[in-house]
Amino acid sequence: MAGQVHGGVAQGIGQALMEQAVYDDNGQLLSGSLMDYALPVAADLPEFQTDHTVTPTPSNPWGVKGIGEAGTIAASAAVVNSVVDSLAHLGVRHIDMPLTAERVWDAIQSAGQGR
Repeated sequence: MAGQVHGGVAQGIGQALMEQAVYDDNGQLLSGSLMDYALPVAADLPEFQTDHTVTPTPSNPWGVKGIGEAGTIAASAAVVNSVVDSLAHLGVRHIDMPLTAERVWDAIQSAGQGR
């Protein structure tokens, strides 16, 4: 179970920071293979600790529920909100995912022009 949660958190962080489908002007997918589509690897991620609360469901005789998505649900929002919160003093209020270095830089530059 812990491995599924860690994998889900990694997926959420990857979605927030690097994963994107890229198309050219003709609509041709440019990031259609794992050579072109950025996925996080262990070296891209911080160390994190997880915890869980066990709440059996009454919907089936075993009381079991899915676990694989648990880490993905909040991870992307937590990462994006933390970056936007850290730049709020500059006037940044929103950045589209993924938060690539270029998008964060552009948000900082645009916020500086709005003062």
